[in-house]
Amino acid sequence: QVQLVESGGGLVQAGDSLRLSCAASGRTFSGYGMGWFRQAPGKEREFVAAITWTGSSTQYADSLKGRFTISRDNTKRTVYLQMNSLKPEDTAVYYCAIDRRPYRFTTIVEEYDYWGQGTQVTVSS
Repeated sequence: QVQLVESGGGLVQAGDSLRLSCAASGRTFSGYGMGWFRQAPGKEREFVAAITWTGSSTQYADSLKGRFTISRDNTKRTVYLQMNSLKPEDTAVYYCAIDRRPYRFTTIVEEYDYWGQGTQVTVSS
């Protein structure tokens, strides 16, 4: 089993930046891709970004390319999401998750088997 704890959310104004962190403990972290997802009130959980174990490959939701950056520090067992030029429509609970299979990454929610509790990001206009 693995435990994921997100942090870094908060209330910001449009145009501001935030960096979210996701710290992993428990099961081996090695070899597994990680993803960030978000869920706004009344909406389904949606893919934000994913990164391979080595960090050599990343993928983003098309609407977020250029504003969000995913990265990881395996020595700290932590994954990050840098969010720039935030917009009110970015308001959501942001979750990190670990892929159920190693040595790949995926954008599919059902392919992630452990999730953090989420961190709220609120962007005011």
